[in-house]
Order: sequence, then structure tokens, then C-alpha cells
Amino acid sequence: MPLPDISPCELEARLRLHLLPDMGPKRYYTLFSAFGCASSALGAPASAWSALGLPATCAQARRSPQIRDGASAALRWLERSSQHLLLHDQANYPALLSELCDAPPLLFVAGDPSILEKPQLAIVGSRRASRPGLDTAGAFSRSLASAGFVITSGLALGVDGAAHRAALDVGGLTVGVLGTGLEKLYPQRHRALADAMINGASAVVSEFPLETGPLPGNFPRRNRIISGLSLGVLVVEASVASGSLITARLAAEQGREVYAIPGSIHHPGARGCHQLIRDGATLVETVEHILEGLRGWRSLPLATADLFTPSYHPLVQLLQAAPYTSEGLVSASGWELPRLLAALTELELEGRVVLEGGRWFACAS
Repeated sequence: MPLPDISPCELEARLRLHLLPDMGPKRYYTLFSAFGCASSALGAPASAWSALGLPATCAQARRSPQIRDGASAALRWLERSSQHLLLHDQANYPALLSELCDAPPLLFVAGDPSILEKPQLAIVGSRRASRPGLDTAGAFSRSLASAGFVITSGLALGVDGAAHRAALDVGGLTVGVLGTGLEKLYPQRHRALADAMINGASAVVSEFPLETGPLPGNFPRRNRIISGLSLGVLVVEASVASGSLITARLAAEQGREVYAIPGSIHHPGARGCHQLIRDGATLVETVEHILEGLRGWRSLPLATADLFTPSYHPLVQLLQAAPYTSEGLVSASGWELPRLLAALTELELEGRVVLEGGRWFACAS
């Protein structure tokens, strides 16, 4: 991808700075501010770097063959029409993301980078979400994508994947933010999903060098980009120790909206959402609870507003309040077991309830 506002020499210098060990956004911006450009920073003496508080490992590595080769490989990667690099000081850098003090100085994009300027809503949640949780994530994603919002998430297993797929299913746009480099996509089980996003006018993005593998510390770090790109973050299902709560906390610190879907007090996956609600997140039961505060951002009519209308089947109403075993439903409903099991079988075939771990759950749609 050509970058008309920057010289080839400066572009290579920025890629080399970005590849240095221990070079996070704050250190990158320290150098950039002190020297005015990456080319000058690379040519400055090591003593000048030390005076700025940068570790010796950075200054020592800047002329290594590995760093030069990595920058050359990145330049070759950019030669493909679907592969792009957004720079912090260029006009096409996402405006909301640029508000962060630690915004990525370089952002690699596979797919269409222009969608990063469209209004985005993040949907995040557990990697081990229940079937009802996945159904809920998909239903909200379809509705919000149909209303004109780009659905942003982390391309992880569970809720993230369900949200991305549902957006694509209705012809919507979606952005996946990786915790690895774009050439080391993780998890590999989502390779086909990522390709569908890249080839379908959506995008997969990363701040990490292209060959960065799945390092544990990088996944919490990428969460600030998920929230930073978005107008708000919806948490569907999460434990109290979930990375989704990190994303929600970052969203609140960034001045973004935080939404949480409540669940049964008996379901561990609901506890993180309940904690967020206690901390001030907006309790969400319908898509309208999100859209009512974002009217000015909606670009399309909501095509699926009835996804969360209440069910009038008495068993589904009970299960919307809390999951039950079959025996528990007998007690709660007063129905005899044969009649109850026949009704549950019919509801399961209709996709309105699901049996997981010996308990029945209501589905979102």
C-alpha cells in the first residue's frame, strides 16, 4: 500500500523502531517527539537514547540484521493491495483510536482500512461461553450490524467468533483485533473466519510486528484497541477474572460506553457482567437499550428489533429468569414430567431452549 505522505526512508525507519525489543508505544512516542522523525531517532547516538530513559537493549538492537530484515519483510508485505499500514500522524489513522495516550504508532491492517473510521461497537465475552451466550452474542451482533455499526472484537474463540460471524451473516462489517502479528494469526481455528473478513470488505488489524506469536501479555494489551476503536463495549458473558472485564475497564477509562447483559445468579459466566452492572455499566436486555443512546450514529434502519421480544411460553419465561434442571422445572412450573419433557423437546427443536450440562437455558432468539 503506498503511503504518499511519508518518504520510503522514513517508513523503513519507523518499521525498524517498531521492531526493537522493549519498544512500546510510549517509548516510541518519546523518541519521535525528541527527534522529530524515526530516521533521526535511528541515527542518534546511544547516549541520547539513554538520556531519554530508553533501555540499552533498544539502542543496541537498532542496527542488527534481524531488525533490518524484519523491516524489509514488512515492506514486502505492504506490496499486496489488501495489506495496509496506518501511521499515527497520518490522516487515515482512526480518529477515536488516536485519542489514546498509548495509541499504536503503527497499525497493520488486512482488508479494508476505511471501515475503521465508521462507527464501531465492540462485543466481547467468554472464550468458553454457553450456547445461550453464543446465541445472545450472535443476535445482538446481527441487530447492531444491521443498524449500520461495525462489530469489533478480538477474533477469539467463543463470544468473539460468534459476534464476527453474525455480522458477516447479515452482510455487515466487522473488525478483528489480534493479540499476535497478522502473519501469526491465533487461534488458527479462526483462519477461515479471518479470511472471510478480509475478503468481505471487513478487516483484521494488529499493532504487533507481523511475525509476533501468541504471547500471553499481548492479549490484555490489545484490548485497549478493541475499546479504543469503539463507541461502546457490550459484554455478553464473562467471569469476574475474564479479559472481557479488562476491555470494559479500559472502555470506561477511555470515556466509552459500557454495556452488560445480565444472567442467572446460578451461572458463573454471568458474574462478570453483574460486577460491571454494580460498577455502573448499562444493564442491557434489548438492542434498543444500546441504540437509544446512539441515535446520531445509526446509518441504517434496525431490521431485527424483535430479536429480544419476550416469549409468552411459560417454560421459556421461567428459563429466561434462570436455568433449571428438568426436575427443577417440574417443581417451578407445576407440570408433570412427561408433559414437561415433551414441551422441552418441541422448544429445543424450535431453537428456543437448549440443554447444557444437565440444565435447560432459554435461547436469545
